[in-house]
Amino acid sequence: MPVGSIGAFPCASCSGQRAAAILSLIATARNNGHDPHAYLKDVLTRLPTTKDRDIATLLPHRWQPSG
Repeated sequence: MPVGSIGAFPCASCSGQRAAAILSLIATARNNGHDPHAYLKDVLTRLPTTKDRDIATLLPHRWQPSG
């Protein structure tokens, strides 16, 4: 099967959607005065232990750096 055919990448559009979501988070963090790298590093570190009800605190407009 040639590279780039539909079978080789069954969800290429999903990758584009994921990239758009990450780029949107980066732009929103920057627009809220945060360093995007620091924001993503902190959020991705805290995400696994954050309770469902507290997820909104990790959004760029509500985020406060940890410690």
